[in-house]
Amino acid sequence: MESVDCNLCGSRKQRVVYAKPDALYFREEWFTIVECLECGLGFVNPRPDATEISRFYPPEYYTYDDLDADYHQRRYDLEAELIASHVKNGGRRLLDIGCANGHFARRMQEFGWQVEGVEVSANSQPIDDFKIYRQEFPEIPVNEARYDVITAWAVLEHVHDPMAHFRKVGVTLKPGGIFVFLVTNFESISSRALFQEDVPRHLYFFTEHTVREYLSRVGMRLIRTDHNTDLSSMPPMGWLRYYLYRAAGKKLQWTDLPPTRMEYFARQNLNKGLASTARYVISNPLAAIDRLLMPLFEQLQILNRNHGIVTYIAVKGID
Repeated sequence: MESVDCNLCGSRKQRVVYAKPDALYFREEWFTIVECLECGLGFVNPRPDATEISRFYPPEYYTYDDLDADYHQRRYDLEAELIASHVKNGGRRLLDIGCANGHFARRMQEFGWQVEGVEVSANSQPIDDFKIYRQEFPEIPVNEARYDVITAWAVLEHVHDPMAHFRKVGVTLKPGGIFVFLVTNFESISSRALFQEDVPRHLYFFTEHTVREYLSRVGMRLIRTDHNTDLSSMPPMGWLRYYLYRAAGKKLQWTDLPPTRMEYFARQNLNKGLASTARYVISNPLAAIDRLLMPLFEQLQILNRNHGIVTYIAVKGID
């Protein structure tokens, strides 16, 4: 484990926001999320260092594309449409940072793009049908403006040095090229108060303000911000409990959360089914109401531009 200063402004002034365990794989290991008091960047501190982090990404972490292939195919098409609507220079050379198993890049190949990818995990699937860099993006051997588009879909929250990634984008993107990236939103209650961040795989938590600061420091400007569920979602599970606690003058903690439906089934040794679900609702009525009304609350988040997931598009300034 290592302790770090703010990656954006270098400040050592921080406040604790909350603590939670690794909810996926190592529930006995707890992590603290802090907020920089100078610029508002959120991050895990202390955190697993670069040599420790790989164990939090077992092979099963990379099977998500196989769980709902049709959904992910639709998502790749939406991402392609988003990119096409903002490419102005006619170039079709793309680099996908954190390309995982390579499915998005392959889809862009089908649309006629020349693609390359970056993926550091040894647990992702082998890729041999397009150029792949098996090293951290800031270290790839490209030091000129080569790409018309660089993408990072749910990647920057995972890296140990976001500033180095933004700087490398500034170097490798052509003038007038676009950088498209999706990250979680630290201004949402899903991220800041409802423990929905995938800690410790998520190491950094961004707001629009901190995103603009990163971009301005590498000669880029933000041209579009999308708050919606088109590409991904961070459901505000627990929102009703959060507001009830706040009304009572209390702060919601991870340990205050009820079990999820599947956790309840496992603890009670129940099989999936209507009867088991009924038992869960009777035992956890507040959670059931929360879940029932959650889609409406999520739409309100989108309207208020504080949804848990945000897609940003930035352009590199033309000298």
